[in-house]
Amino acid sequence: MIRIVSVVFMLMLVLLACDTKTQKIKEVEESPEVVFDLEDIQKRGKLKVVTDYNSTNYFVYRGTPMGYQLELLQEFCNSIGLKLEVSVSNNVEENIDDLKKGKIDLIAQNLAVTREKGRVIQFTEPHTYSRQVLVQRNSSKAESDEKDMRFNEVIRNQLDLAGKTIYVQKGSSYVTRLRHLSDEIGDSINIVEIPDYEAEQLIGLVAEGEISYTICDENLAAVNKNYYDNIDIETAISFPQKIAWGVRKSSPDLLHVVNNWLVRFRKTTKYRLIFRKYFKNRRSTHMVDSGYHSLKGGSISIFDDIIKRESQTIDWDWRLIAALIYQESRFIPDIKSWAGATGLMQLMPETAKLFGVKNITSPEENIQGGIKFIKWLDSRLSLRIDDPEERLKFILASYNVGLGHVLDAMRLAEKNDKNPKVWTDNVDYYLLNKSKPIYFNDPVVQFGYCRGEEPYLYVTDILDRFEHYKNLME
Repeated sequence: MIRIVSVVFMLMLVLLACDTKTQKIKEVEESPEVVFDLEDIQKRGKLKVVTDYNSTNYFVYRGTPMGYQLELLQEFCNSIGLKLEVSVSNNVEENIDDLKKGKIDLIAQNLAVTREKGRVIQFTEPHTYSRQVLVQRNSSKAESDEKDMRFNEVIRNQLDLAGKTIYVQKGSSYVTRLRHLSDEIGDSINIVEIPDYEAEQLIGLVAEGEISYTICDENLAAVNKNYYDNIDIETAISFPQKIAWGVRKSSPDLLHVVNNWLVRFRKTTKYRLIFRKYFKNRRSTHMVDSGYHSLKGGSISIFDDIIKRESQTIDWDWRLIAALIYQESRFIPDIKSWAGATGLMQLMPETAKLFGVKNITSPEENIQGGIKFIKWLDSRLSLRIDDPEERLKFILASYNVGLGHVLDAMRLAEKNDKNPKVWTDNVDYYLLNKSKPIYFNDPVVQFGYCRGEEPYLYVTDILDRFEHYKNLME
């Protein structure tokens, strides 16, 4: 903690010595912006979005990617038929720069609508409303440490912020509000912008006594009040503000579609349920205390150590295997399917026997058997597909439905002038449609009928979950 304080104060001295904020805003305004709108995004087939990682917007809990922003984004993408690609960054200025450069299409964060930011991005219709509040320690509940730290009296009058030092997320709307408030009270407020610290992390520093004050949206502050009973969030420093997403100024069609969707969706019961789930439901807010929450616990399941160890035998990212296990069993070690597949990796009895699994419900043995099966599939498919990233999709499909059906789909692709070594829009199409007589009766097909939708979605779901795990888990 001492180290954190030292870094913070060094940053404060640097920022006090040189105020470059105006110049940075000017540079962002004048930097070129790509022209890439809805039609281009639809041709690409996916919407690239950045959001921030905290206990409400985006996180993993017991293997499931969750979050207020994530659920809104999934609903929106489903409504317009686009795949969602999510990246994570808590740096607002970098996100705006990436937006202008075309690296992302939409900033899905709790952006307060301000004129300053409105000069460089377009704000969508608000997805919610919130005030900005002062986060401070509640002296009646704080306990002194052995150094007899003296806690400040709780501030209720904004005039009493004169001369105070307030730490905020770099480039956030909180900076703008504090500057305006400084003018309004006719006195200085020492604003320290902290890079790479999100508002929720700064709340944690207040609760731990590392810093005295920060600013936060009231909705997020109320959630964190459940985690830290020694903070006070009752002092508002702004009127209610519109909280929105951001898009490029060169993307009017995307803005139009997002706005129309947001206006409609906010009136639905589904939106109200999503909002209550993350901001009003006290049981949901206590998920963060779990060891299986990515924010604090950092574990996907109780089997992480086994997965990490065994993943090294095939040189796969352990998070990919965890994503597969979640898909197969939701980490329930003794679960059994209607077809007889059993355990974490849903091994069929004959597969388990083939790969030396004696106790099929043993988590360790089951994972070892499943990984041996993956290794076997890889050895067979590597004879046909050189690219390991491409081969991965074929392995996953084969794990789900069997190698024979995947080989059939490859033969169908080749016969119909598609690339039998490429999954997307090539082999996946024929596996998806292998339930149709025109395909499963084709002379090149050796393994007959296949309900192809399941393996098709299986590959997509695992790879999507793997991307979320990479975003949020070490």
